[in-house]
Amino acid sequence: MMDVRRAGERYRGGDPAAGIDTRHAFSFGPHYEPDNLRFGPLIACNEERLAPGAGFDEHPHSHTEIVTWVIEGELTHRDSAGHESLVRPGDVQRLGAAGGVRHVERNDADGPLVFVQMWLAPAEPGGDPSYEIVRGIADSTPYAVPEAGALLHVRRLRAGERTAVPDAPRVYVHVVRGDVRLDGEELAAGDAARITDAKDVEAVGVTGAELLVWVFTPAAD
Repeated sequence: MMDVRRAGERYRGGDPAAGIDTRHAFSFGPHYEPDNLRFGPLIACNEERLAPGAGFDEHPHSHTEIVTWVIEGELTHRDSAGHESLVRPGDVQRLGAAGGVRHVERNDADGPLVFVQMWLAPAEPGGDPSYEIVRGIADSTPYAVPEAGALLHVRRLRAGERTAVPDAPRVYVHVVRGDVRLDGEELAAGDAARITDAKDVEAVGVTGAELLVWVFTPAAD
């Protein structure tokens, strides 16, 4: 079964006056949707747009695996565990909040910043915070988040190129850019598909496209 959610259906949040425009795919903060709390371990998939000089001041997280994918621009990250990084397109950043961590996220560059941030609930609470950044991850190379029983696949398709979506109990596909045909449905940038019991599903690039494909194991349910 495939549940397609369009970009225009996302709940719009953030603080536009401060240069922060957020589009939420799931129930988040003051926007409560009891039937849209999570998909497997995935509890947030936020599209963030930060104007130059805008950002999120230091704030806390706990018991959450936070994975960030930059679409355009450069993200400045600092956290209370002493990590400081510039995250650019093609990099995968993961912050494991564990028992608690604080961080800052800013656009310190002169141009706009657009990124997707995904939050996953770990199977076990507590522990020590962790941080990792993978520079320029290769196409279709899986990135594991074992704490949440999840694998992230990044796929970059040319027009007409096909790729198999992994068979799994739950798969979440987010279109970063371009247009793609997924099991007969055409999806554009910002659209997402939640697939239950995925089997023999194929994605085809209608144009050049970039996809984030999350695969969740049964242990993550």
